[in-house]
Amino acid sequence: MRVLSKVTMLAILAMLIGVACNKDDNPSPEVSAPVMNSISISGSELTYDVVVTFNEGVYRNTNRTGDLTRESFTVLVNNETISSNNYLVTHSASQKTASIRITFADEPSDFDVITVKPRSNVSIYNYEGIAMSITEERSIAIDGTSHEIITIKDNGEGTGTTTWTSNNIYILDGFVFVNDGQTLTIEPGTIIKGKAGQGESASALIVARGGMIIAKGTIDDPIIFTAEADDLNGSVANLDDGLWGGVIILGKATINTVPGEQQIEGIPQTEPRGKYGGNDDNDNSGIIRYVSIRHGGTDIGEGNEINGLTLGAVGSLTTIEFIEVFANRDDGVEIFGGAPRLKNILVAFCGDDSFDYDQGYHGTGQFWVGIQGFDRGDRLAEHDGGTDPETGTPYSTPIIYNVTYFGRGIDAGKRIMTFRDNAGGHYANSIFYNQQKSIDIEMLSTESSYTRFTEEDLTIINNIFYSTTEPYISVSASSDVSPDDVDNANNELEHYFTFAENEVLDPGFSIRGTTFNITPMNDVSQNMADTPTDPWFTDVNYKGAISPDKNWIEGWTLFEKYLTRK
Repeated sequence: MRVLSKVTMLAILAMLIGVACNKDDNPSPEVSAPVMNSISISGSELTYDVVVTFNEGVYRNTNRTGDLTRESFTVLVNNETISSNNYLVTHSASQKTASIRITFADEPSDFDVITVKPRSNVSIYNYEGIAMSITEERSIAIDGTSHEIITIKDNGEGTGTTTWTSNNIYILDGFVFVNDGQTLTIEPGTIIKGKAGQGESASALIVARGGMIIAKGTIDDPIIFTAEADDLNGSVANLDDGLWGGVIILGKATINTVPGEQQIEGIPQTEPRGKYGGNDDNDNSGIIRYVSIRHGGTDIGEGNEINGLTLGAVGSLTTIEFIEVFANRDDGVEIFGGAPRLKNILVAFCGDDSFDYDQGYHGTGQFWVGIQGFDRGDRLAEHDGGTDPETGTPYSTPIIYNVTYFGRGIDAGKRIMTFRDNAGGHYANSIFYNQQKSIDIEMLSTESSYTRFTEEDLTIINNIFYSTTEPYISVSASSDVSPDDVDNANNELEHYFTFAENEVLDPGFSIRGTTFNITPMNDVSQNMADTPTDPWFTDVNYKGAISPDKNWIEGWTLFEKYLTRK
């Protein structure tokens, strides 16, 4: 037998080690699912050819066979699924392109948008038999304008000063900030989606102090914030919640908590962009108008589900109007101090309170709708004064006119409104409807919300109550308040109810199955309180948030599907 020399053996060993190292240094490429790279369109009048290009050859079946067919795709026009009878697919197995010929009954406009996506998670495969995700999609307008899906991930630099355009869909991947000095403009009709995730992995849009958002939707083209899984065509059930975070706006207005700058709940203390508060009640964070916020409320930290719209120390020059918060897991709108002005706000089917304010909110509100249903919701309004200390100033004393609060019904055991922690506030010309319990005011042996009432920082005047139980206004007293003081306070509130020209009157609302009529069918124009002289308020001749003649909710909200038609 031939014996190898020591030198030869060492050479062989070195060669083997080198081979092993080369194998580790150059691993096999990771296999991934196929994706759609691009989309194009051509045609005229009634017939258009849409060509989708994939990143690799694709197949109908897992075994590298089969041409893609009509059953491989879902095709939508303006987010409405069209029948497979209206399009024909041309494709050969292993090819990177598929042509979809669409035939319209009526000539489309240049602005109509075609979206192509897999029919399911088992519709389109690559060479390795890996299926394309149903979330993969491409969109294009008839005029050839590309509609891209753009993922936004914050690396500390914020969004920058930029514009999000309506031809794209924007995916929020985690907390995305508009930093101090930046302006984010969002075009009418733009769709923004949040990725799923909790805690520090939650997705939310946060306008930091000194940042500016200009989101001016229109009644025809609202701006929609929703979950990544929502194709706006039924992929997400209307009442699903907690699928992403929400929208947070932070400002430099005053709060009554010590210290006067706070960290918004759910944002890590180490994130300086999460602070709110200051001394400028006229601070301006921009404009949000005709904006619908849907399916939010994931847990963003420390057991806190995020609100649909959170306002921290927002100033009075910020424009906030025509906002919908729909099916949020926590509160609809929560206001932490500041002086924001909110007009035409709809909160529907949220898991906790519809409207919540605290920390010395001293702004204004008009035309607020809070509506509960489908066994969802606690209070329609939870109003707190201070956190630390509860007696801090400025007090929570917003002026709120023309509210419609529509509850879950007598049997649900819920309450219309609570004032506590030394909160005040002024409600007038409003309608409170369909709840077991009415309004309670916290009474302590020390300064409390009942103190705010006795000092006229809390008023409830010229409102309608119906389908709710007596007492319509009462105290919720702590155990150290004597029974005689409780009785005297409740007697005073019972007298006040009439003296302040509140009344029990049927506004003509109704529930029909799963639809709601929130437009007054009966006369609600009598016994009106004078509209404040502040020109921000709109002078109207009816109580509640909805005119008997025109419903501002129609045309742009998801809740519109639940409106009873006359």
